[in-house]
Amino acid sequence: MTLVGLTLAEAVKARALELGFDRVAIGPAEPPEHGAELEKWLDAGYAGTMGYLDRGRGDRLDPARLLPGCRAVVAVALSYNVEKEAPAKEEGSDWQPVSRYARGRDYHDIMRPRLVELGEFIRAAAGAGVTSRAAVDSSAVLERDLAARAGLGWIGKNTNLLTPSLGSYFFIGVVLTTAALAFDHRQPDRCGTCTACLDACPTRAFVGPYVLDARRCISYLTIEHRGDIPGELCDGLGEWLFGCDVCQDVCPWNRKAEPAREPALRPAGSFGPLESLFELDRDAFRARFRGTALSRTKRAGLLRNAAIVLANRGEQRAVGALSRALGDEDAGVRHAAAWALAKLGAGDATAC
Repeated sequence: MTLVGLTLAEAVKARALELGFDRVAIGPAEPPEHGAELEKWLDAGYAGTMGYLDRGRGDRLDPARLLPGCRAVVAVALSYNVEKEAPAKEEGSDWQPVSRYARGRDYHDIMRPRLVELGEFIRAAAGAGVTSRAAVDSSAVLERDLAARAGLGWIGKNTNLLTPSLGSYFFIGVVLTTAALAFDHRQPDRCGTCTACLDACPTRAFVGPYVLDARRCISYLTIEHRGDIPGELCDGLGEWLFGCDVCQDVCPWNRKAEPAREPALRPAGSFGPLESLFELDRDAFRARFRGTALSRTKRAGLLRNAAIVLANRGEQRAVGALSRALGDEDAGVRHAAAWALAKLGAGDATAC
């Protein structure tokens, strides 16, 4: 691509779309507007055991700490709305309890190389002395806040970024750059008086509009949290094995969200019945879920979650697998299996 007839910002946007991103917007690389709210959120303990958020607090409050001299943020969206409904059940397949974003390849592996390539394009197009840094959600940057200010969307009451055309079923990536780029206009908050997301949360994780207590969030509990899940929240997990889509699925903006175009995000292979997970040792777990987001829970987390889901479903056929899990090497798996057996009427444990 050449810059003939295009401004630098226009060329950057065109290149982002060529790389497969669905939307792109450009905004200032200034300290995030909601930095004070982040600090209050962390101080209130709403991050739970995600200590890395607090350790990276300073970096998250100033993009210049990640890239000195940065002037602009190129924010991109990649839709993962592969299927409007949960995929139809096939023999030996059961993807329903997995959040739709995690059913295909790990999005980090898809997005990061493209973001790096976009940063290289900016450097080459802008000239000598320009530097860039790509970030997905594994870097200490408030990408959602920066993306909202760039005009990629607005932050909804469920704390997700929303756009009129993609809803909230998309990943966010950013490229911080020292290049001087023209900024886009912000989008207004279009949530209005709607509280569907707040009302639908199975574990009442929202303190109020725009404020989430992660310690009660199913996505946090099934992915980020290590060890036992509090007994009073086990029932609330319902059938969610990994993540949760409830607050997104009820959002009116997601009813007509455009479908995803990225084939790598489609469900990968056959998941299999949940009780089969208890047959996986550490090596088998790594081999089965390598390259997917599900590997983040590690074996112990996914088996813990599976035990809770099987009990919440009333799966009597799983009693044998759960009974064998009472001897698992991980205490969290043993505790979850005991809770599940008790709920199924096959044991006497009372806590998860």
